[in-house]
Amino acid sequence: MTAQPAPDRTSDPSRDARSVLSSVFGLSGFRGAQEKIVRHVTAGGNCLVLMPTGGGKSLCYQLPSLLRDGCGIVVSPLIALMRDQVAGLTEAGVNAAVLNSTLSYEEASEVERRLIAGDLDLLYVAPERLLTPRCLNLLGQAQIALFAIDEAHCVSQWGHDFRPEYIGLSALAERFPKVPRIALTATADAMTRKEIAERLSLTDAPEFVASFDRPNIRYEIVDKQNATTQLKNFIRERHAGDAGVVYCLSRAKV
Repeated sequence: MTAQPAPDRTSDPSRDARSVLSSVFGLSGFRGAQEKIVRHVTAGGNCLVLMPTGGGKSLCYQLPSLLRDGCGIVVSPLIALMRDQVAGLTEAGVNAAVLNSTLSYEEASEVERRLIAGDLDLLYVAPERLLTPRCLNLLGQAQIALFAIDEAHCVSQWGHDFRPEYIGLSALAERFPKVPRIALTATADAMTRKEIAERLSLTDAPEFVASFDRPNIRYEIVDKQNATTQLKNFIRERHAGDAGVVYCLSRAKV
């Protein structure tokens, strides 16, 4: 089976990063280091991105996938997150799909057909599936825009979500040396970032570390008196009509 040539997106000036940012994602501008990352990856560069949850990590690989020829392959360990992102992308008019254990044989075969035919912009794959001989062979027949390794801290032995399959992702650099790779995480100190870079063969790639300052988050410590009364007053007086989450230490105290 031979991969079909995809349309040349990079030579189309109408698909400039900012125009696609607006037309597809409905955003008027980039945040923080997003634009630098997008342009670096779109130009074919590898990198490691450390950005807080809600900081816009997804855009750093989704946008380059639309700007480069081929399909962006996103490695994610979370099936629920894959489905959520694909649903949002599809609603925005992006050709996106998942390839994981929740699909039937027929559904998976259709996704594979679309990938080979060049009908996908983004494909989300679990690491266990990606590293199978069948999937690697499939990718070898397709035109790949980039590899995005999400939740990259899973490669670390010290990571709370350690997934041994992530270590095998170093094979991507060997099998697809000309395809840019971007590793992303919201959880990594300097030592963990070094380990991620080594295990994923990103030792010469630049790191983009975003600020974790969140102006919309405020921390406050108060003396505990009557917890139930304090909580009711806090909600009624300061957050009436707002949505929120209340955390408790035990089910019994809930």
